[in-house]
Amino acid sequence: MCYNNSGFGGEVLFRLPGNGKGTQLMRRKITAVLLSLLLCLSLAGCADRQESGEWKKRQASFLNLFDTVTIVVGYAPDEEAFEQEVQVIHDLLQEYHELYDIYNDYPDLNNIKTINDNAGIAPVEVDRRILDLLLFARQAYEISGGMVNVAMGSVLEIWHQYREAGIEDPENAQLPPQQALQEAAKHTDIEQMVIDEQAGTVYLADPQMRLDVGAIAKGYAVQQVTAELLEQGISRYLISVGGNVSAIGPKGEAGEPWAVGIQSPYDPDSYDYTVQIASGCVVTSGNYQRSYTVDGQSYHHIIDPETLYPAAHFDSVSVICGDSGLADALSTALYVMPYEEGKALVESLEDVQALWIVDEETTLFSSGFEQLLR
Repeated sequence: MCYNNSGFGGEVLFRLPGNGKGTQLMRRKITAVLLSLLLCLSLAGCADRQESGEWKKRQASFLNLFDTVTIVVGYAPDEEAFEQEVQVIHDLLQEYHELYDIYNDYPDLNNIKTINDNAGIAPVEVDRRILDLLLFARQAYEISGGMVNVAMGSVLEIWHQYREAGIEDPENAQLPPQQALQEAAKHTDIEQMVIDEQAGTVYLADPQMRLDVGAIAKGYAVQQVTAELLEQGISRYLISVGGNVSAIGPKGEAGEPWAVGIQSPYDPDSYDYTVQIASGCVVTSGNYQRSYTVDGQSYHHIIDPETLYPAAHFDSVSVICGDSGLADALSTALYVMPYEEGKALVESLEDVQALWIVDEETTLFSSGFEQLLR
């Protein structure tokens, strides 16, 4: 874990990368970007310290959660207090990371991977936090009209395998066979996800069904951690987990809002818009992360459940609302919906705003989004 406490001047502008599963190449890119960001913030590096008793802006970062960069910026009276609170944040996020992991096993823990491994075999007793995530996943499915479906794992796994292979060997990159995608799509009925709250179990009735919670897990976890931190009296923090940024109260003693920059899909070193939030979150989904190229065409990771191919309406979509889990789900849903349909969904919800970057010439807003721009 790296701490940066230089009290750098001005405001921190988080550039929001897109959501999705990572690759070895992406991890290398993330590491390079993170190191560059930290260098820009403090030429003195991670060893800087502030004097005790001063409420200073301080920063920490780690790379071991949700396969992406986590950056924590906050205000604390001294270095020791900051490190203690950041450790709490890290440990809480790590618990959710392990619970929602679909790739790795952990000792004495049943997680999403355990559920997938037992598809068609037996119900799996799980932590209440997994039950709550999957119950929320059902709500997200209903709200989005099926555009956000955690039961799409069989389809997404095929794309994941071809994307990984294409990144490792670009010259021989290929697209998944349409027949394989269509066959996998037969096993994406969310009704086959059987949740027994009384028994505390989850059972996938279809043996070939797989859960993939990538569209909601980071945002949902950040929302739960935010609530737990506030209960513990920890505030004045901004947490960025990949494309999910959540404000835990306003910044500093003056209670000013945080400035959050929305990254340009066309230039990773610039941001197109800056919004201000004192609470709530900003979540972005885009086509500029987790992609690979086949025959000169780029294919990203956000798959339209109707076409079974990457959605092609926009270059990025950003959502602002009070719930990070909802924002995460909506950013994916809006990305795969046509604009008019997505805007109607946003306008039907309370305290939700969205921004659609269509291309380098066109940006669209929900009715209240521009009021949040700095």
